[in-house]
Amino acid sequence: MFDKILIANRGEIACRVIKTARKMGIRTVAVYSDADKQALHVQMADEAVHIGPPQANQSYIVIDKIMAAIRSSGAQAVHPGYGFLSENPKFAEALEAAGIAFVGPPKGAIESMGDKITSKKIAQEAGVSTVPGYMGLIEDADEAVKISGEIGYPVMIKASAGGGGKGMRIAWNDQEAREGFQSSKNEAANSFGDDRIFIEKFVTQPRHIEIQVLADQHGNAVYLHERECSIQRRNQKVVEEAPSPFLDPETRKAMGEQAVALAKAVGYTSAGTVEFIVDGDKNFYFLEMNTRLQVEHPVTELITGIDLVEQMIRVANGEALPFAQDDLKINGWAIENRLYAEDPYRNFLPSIGRLTRYRPPAEGALGDGVVRNDTGVYEGGEISMYYDPMIAKLCTWAPTRAQAIEAQRLALDTFEVEGIGHNLPFLSAVMDHPKFVSGDMTTAFIAEEYPDGFSGVALDEPARRRVAAACAAMNRVAEIRRTRVSGRLDNHERRVGENWVVQAGGEVPWPLVVKADHGGSTVTFEDGAALRVEGDWTPGDSLARMRVDGVPLVLKVDKITQGFRIRTRGADMKVHVRSPRQAELAALMPEKLPPDTSKLLLCPMPGMIVKVDVEAGQEVQEGQALCTVEAMKMENILRAERRGVVSRVNAGPGDSLAVDDVIMEFE
Repeated sequence: MFDKILIANRGEIACRVIKTARKMGIRTVAVYSDADKQALHVQMADEAVHIGPPQANQSYIVIDKIMAAIRSSGAQAVHPGYGFLSENPKFAEALEAAGIAFVGPPKGAIESMGDKITSKKIAQEAGVSTVPGYMGLIEDADEAVKISGEIGYPVMIKASAGGGGKGMRIAWNDQEAREGFQSSKNEAANSFGDDRIFIEKFVTQPRHIEIQVLADQHGNAVYLHERECSIQRRNQKVVEEAPSPFLDPETRKAMGEQAVALAKAVGYTSAGTVEFIVDGDKNFYFLEMNTRLQVEHPVTELITGIDLVEQMIRVANGEALPFAQDDLKINGWAIENRLYAEDPYRNFLPSIGRLTRYRPPAEGALGDGVVRNDTGVYEGGEISMYYDPMIAKLCTWAPTRAQAIEAQRLALDTFEVEGIGHNLPFLSAVMDHPKFVSGDMTTAFIAEEYPDGFSGVALDEPARRRVAAACAAMNRVAEIRRTRVSGRLDNHERRVGENWVVQAGGEVPWPLVVKADHGGSTVTFEDGAALRVEGDWTPGDSLARMRVDGVPLVLKVDKITQGFRIRTRGADMKVHVRSPRQAELAALMPEKLPPDTSKLLLCPMPGMIVKVDVEAGQEVQEGQALCTVEAMKMENILRAERRGVVSRVNAGPGDSLAVDDVIMEFE
C-alpha cells in the first residue's frame, strides 16, 4: 500500500480524501493557492505545498505545478478529487510517465468517456440508447443556431470537457442559442481550458438518475445502485438521494448492467458514474460518464456501507474488489443537500465573505438515523470568489425515505451559518415541498415550482402557532433573566406576567397566556387551544431545541426589540412578544418602507463586469441583456425587468463590483 498520497484538489473533497487516507494509515499531502493558505484541507493534511496564485488556471489546473509538488513531497499516488485535473488525460499521462499511481481510471478511459462527444459515439456503437444531438464540433454562434433549429428546440448547449454544471445552457429559441453558445464557450475555456461545445436535444419532463460503478484492474466491475439527482438549478445538482424513489428493481438492474457493460467496453477502472436521463415511462438514455468520484458519492456510501475513496485507493494499488454484484444490497435511504454560498433571495447568486458563524449539526447517530456533513470550511474562514460556492454536503440516512427526510429537516434547522448568503432556507423549503416528499419530481422542479425565484417560506397557521408558543415560553425565560439582572425583588418569577400578545411574521397578533411549571410551559391561545412547550433554551443561545406537544422544533434565534428573529423550516420572520399594552401601542406605529431602487441596476453579487450590452440614451425592452457579470467561474447575464431608457452606465468591462453597487441607471 502507498505510504503517501497527494490530493490534487481543495475544499471539502480534499478533506474527504484525507479522512479515508488517515483511516488507512496513509500520509497525505495537500496543495494550496494563495487564497487557500489557511484552508481546512491544508490544516488537516500531514504536509502542504504552495502552488501559486488564487486563480485555478494559475494553480490547481497547472499540471507542471502539481507534478513539482509531487516530486518535492515524495508522494507515490495522487487522488484528483473532482473538477480541476480529475478528468484531464494529459495529467494522467504525466503521472504515468513519472511512475506515480493515479487514483482514477487509465488515460484511455478518460479520453474515451471524459470527453462528452466521444463518449456518446462510443455509447451509440455499444448499442446504448442516447439523446438525439449533434456530436461534431461547433465553430461559431451562427452554426450553433442552425444546428439547434435542425434538432428542434429546446436544446442543451454543453461543454465537451464540462462538468459540475459549468458550460451548460438550455436554449428555447435562436437568441438564447446564440447567447448560450458564447457563454458556454467562455465558461468552458475558463474552467477547463477547453472551449469545445456540442448540442443535444433537451428532454422535457426528465429525471436525472445516475449509476455508480466501480471496477478493478482484474476485469471485475460492479454497480452500487443509483442516485436520483433531479433537483437541479442551472444544471447544478442541489439535492441527491439514494436510491431513487422512481425506479423499480427491473429498471435498476437494466441500468446497472448497461453501465457496467459500458465501463468494461472502455477498460475502465476505479470509481465512475454513468448518468442517464429517464422519462416518465422509465425509458432511459445515456447522458455521459463522469470518470471520477462524484460530489454526491456519500449517499451511495450510506446505503451500501462501501467507502468509495478507500476502494479507489485499493484499486490504484492493484488490489481486486473484495465484493461481487450479489453482495451489494440497498440498506435504507440517504439524502444529501448541498449547502452553497449563494443568496436564494437574490436568485441564488454567489455570495462571498467571512463565515462569522459556522456550526453544522453533530455528525453520527440521530435516533434511528445518521447525520454526515462533508465540509471544507470552518468558522472564521473565508469563502473566496475564485472557486466553486459549495461549502458543505449535509447527508442523512434512515431506514425509510420519510425518516431520512425528517432527519434532514431537523439537521437543516440545526445548521448555523452567518456572515454570507446561503441556501439553507431554500433546502428546507424543498424538504417540505409536496412534490419532493411524494418523490414526484423532474429536473424542471425548481424552474416550475419557483418560477419567480425563492422569496422565503410562509408557515401555515398550525406551524406559526407552534413557533408563537415556543417564543412565548422563551420570552418568559428571558424576562426572568432580565428581572434578576435588574435587581428586582427576589420573587422575580411572580413579577413576570402570564398575559402576552404574540405576532408571528407580521400576521394578526395572538393574545395568549403562559403558565409555567418545573417541566416547561403550557401556552393557551384566546380560542382555547393549548400547546405544551418544553426545552432548555437560555437567553443568548443562538439555537433553541424545543418540543411542542412532544414534537421536535428547532429554532435559530436572534434577539430583537420585544421579541426574536426566528428561522425555521425555511421561514425567516420576526416574532414579537409584547404585553397587552405594548401591543396596543405597536399597532399605532407607522410601517417603515424600503428605499426605491426600481430605476437602478444593482450588482447582485460580488463579481467582475465582463460585458456591457447597452449605452446611455438607449431604449431597452423587457428581458433584454444589459450586462454580464462573472463570479465563481460562472457568467451571469443581467436583463431588463421592464421597458425603459438607460440614463447612465456606471461600470464597464473589467470593473470589480461589490453587492448592490450601481451598474447603470434608468430614466
